[in-house]
Amino acid sequence: MIFGKNKEGKTLVILEKQELAQSYWSRVKRRFQKNKLAKWSLRLLIGIFLIAVFSDFIANEKPLYCKIKGKTYFPILKQYAVDLGLSKWDTKFYQTPWQDHDYESVIMPPIPYSHFTLDNKNVHFVSPFGNQNVPSNRFWHWLGTDQFGRDVLAGMIRGTRVAMLIGVLSMFIAALIGLFLGSIAGFFGDTRFRISRVKLLLNLIGIVLGYFYAFSARIYTLSVANESGTFGIEIFKSVLIFFGIILLCGLLSKAFDYIPFFSKEIIIPFDLMIMRLIEIVNAIPSLFFLLAAVTILEKPSIVSIMIIIGFLKWTSIARFVRAELLRVRSLEFIEAANAMGFSDWRIIIRHAIPNSIAPVLITIAFGVASAILIEAFLSFLGIGLENDEMTWGLLLSFARESTTSWWLAIFPGFAIFITVTLFNLIGDGLADAFDSKLQ
Repeated sequence: MIFGKNKEGKTLVILEKQELAQSYWSRVKRRFQKNKLAKWSLRLLIGIFLIAVFSDFIANEKPLYCKIKGKTYFPILKQYAVDLGLSKWDTKFYQTPWQDHDYESVIMPPIPYSHFTLDNKNVHFVSPFGNQNVPSNRFWHWLGTDQFGRDVLAGMIRGTRVAMLIGVLSMFIAALIGLFLGSIAGFFGDTRFRISRVKLLLNLIGIVLGYFYAFSARIYTLSVANESGTFGIEIFKSVLIFFGIILLCGLLSKAFDYIPFFSKEIIIPFDLMIMRLIEIVNAIPSLFFLLAAVTILEKPSIVSIMIIIGFLKWTSIARFVRAELLRVRSLEFIEAANAMGFSDWRIIIRHAIPNSIAPVLITIAFGVASAILIEAFLSFLGIGLENDEMTWGLLLSFARESTTSWWLAIFPGFAIFITVTLFNLIGDGLADAFDSKLQ
């Protein structure tokens, strides 16, 4: 790279970095597209994501659009507003089922059942090819029903959303934790991080106070929120309180920086501490930790399951990031950034992590598949999400209650197999695309 003091020289450096980055990612994209299995797996996975996103518009007892007594409604969109507390349903929609309204015009979803709709005329495991008591083929249960008369196809579509939410967001949580701890361990090592005594003391106090006021003091609020379905909002508030207290303590420490005793710096061996933490987490059997954490929660929600899986999966990401930053931190562009006076955190965020992201993407692809399997495993055992939420694992568990209900074993099992295989094939494709030996 060329570094100059004039304006032209700096502009030249930026252009070179952009061109190199574009060239690198374009090569990765070309190598990924050459892998036919990975390319088609990605296309199929995009289709599954679309089903997950628009599941309410595919399978629902509510109309997409309807007109009643001259008034137009979009019930599915209105339901979103009701769930957010922005609107309320009229009394008539509580008293009368959706199929019994007198519609002047109506557009129904392709599947006229939601995952919780009970068809009392087709209870006790009705086969897809059996005798179904339905008014027309429009209301046929194409994948059969379970013991309560719930449509299996609607449950499969709802299970797709749950699987994608838990798989993707749990690995997002794991990636945040792994990137943060792995980058600190790899970039600073055991000797490069220095902090003043007062900052260390106040940050430790901030962590203790933050944990107390954000989680311990709000334990009742969090437990009530877990039962009422607002756990995600309350845990987000707790996280804001936690980091807000730490930030206040960090700002307070600046007032003592001018006192020699407090301003004396201490070396923190982050690499040693984080690697020991990873070893401790990996030493705990994941299955036992998972079962214990889920059992403690009286009513596990999607958010709580995501957080538990995220805290189990961050270690592999942290190790990969650490290994990459141990290599990257000694390269020329990092040394040049240090020479130009950039802060350590700017170098980590703007330069080190973007050049170490390749193994993380591969790990996330495999991790999503693993997270989907974990959720299915918990639901199959009956200790995952509640029965008012439908998942592939829960549908599989229903097959144990009736040995002749083959459709409850084949369809959810096939969906889990296909989705996990797609993520694994994408992970293999990314591994080949980022392989430095092929560059």
